[in-house]
Amino acid sequence: MRPDRRRLAELTGDLSAAGGVRLVTLGDGVERGIRALEFRTGSGLAFEVLVDRCMDLGHAEHAGRAFGWRSPTGFRHPGLHEHNDEDGLSWLRSFSGLTVTAGLDHTLFGGEVPADGYRYPPRESVRHGLHGRAGNLPARLTGYGERWDGDTCVLWAEGEVRQAAVFAENLRLVRRIEADLGGDEIRLADTVTNAGFEPTPHMYLYHINLGWPLLDEGARFEADIRETLWQSDSVAEQKADHLTFPGPIPGFVEQVYEHALVPRPDGLHRVAVVNDRLGMRVAVEWRAAEFPYFFEWLNLRSGNYAVGLEPSTHHVSGDAAARQDGSMIWLGPQESRTYHTTFRVESAS
Repeated sequence: MRPDRRRLAELTGDLSAAGGVRLVTLGDGVERGIRALEFRTGSGLAFEVLVDRCMDLGHAEHAGRAFGWRSPTGFRHPGLHEHNDEDGLSWLRSFSGLTVTAGLDHTLFGGEVPADGYRYPPRESVRHGLHGRAGNLPARLTGYGERWDGDTCVLWAEGEVRQAAVFAENLRLVRRIEADLGGDEIRLADTVTNAGFEPTPHMYLYHINLGWPLLDEGARFEADIRETLWQSDSVAEQKADHLTFPGPIPGFVEQVYEHALVPRPDGLHRVAVVNDRLGMRVAVEWRAAEFPYFFEWLNLRSGNYAVGLEPSTHHVSGDAAARQDGSMIWLGPQESRTYHTTFRVESAS
């Protein structure tokens, strides 16, 4: 139930009794020094915004039941990240949380691509790691708090992430996160701008990761799938069900699918994971025109048990293929792209 502003003022001298946003700093292990914003809506929805990790969403729960995935890496401080180590796979050493942003100029697997557009002879090419740099870049926190819009109290935070180098890309991400006091949804609005003056490649993907107890044996994947365009070889080898999930499997090899979804009449795509035993559904909605592609990541390995929902600007084939087939997004000087995504916790009944 959303609280009435006057009634809430009568009942408590401080809004934090009902919910709010609090800035804290994590203090131990590989997470030491990370600023986090703790959101509580008062409905049972609580989540973290990891300011120093691209303002991604970390821990997330509803009524004490977690739905954001927690991997063994923890929310590793970006100062510990080695972008080019392990042939670009070092991203996997800091891969955890409800969302991990991929981009801003590259997503999916790494590789080497030409850099001639930056007109700096010593930089002949750019070498990318898995899913790019954005998820391990700290944000400049530009504001957070609570504001009233009539009788609706909006909890909010905003920050700016810069991915830049001299004689290379100069990209700026402005991220705004909102949730209503008494509400059960998280709204994410991102604007990516080429702040430089050379045409710059842009690829973008959200790795949205759901874990236990929402994900459990018998939990279901809901999506209006028109066609599965691609799947990893591991699908045929293992034949694990990607619509009704089994429990953890030792040694499981990730299964990845690219699904073509049917957009709703309102122009949105919607997918969800449902746990009937818990009576809980977590749905994700985004604008089909902004993220026309979608991947399902099935990671049923014991100790890493998760399912990933991945709206994307590009096909699964990645950077080099996008340049070759003409589908790469080239942002001109001062040109922007905006993305809107909503996470909603619902009853499964």
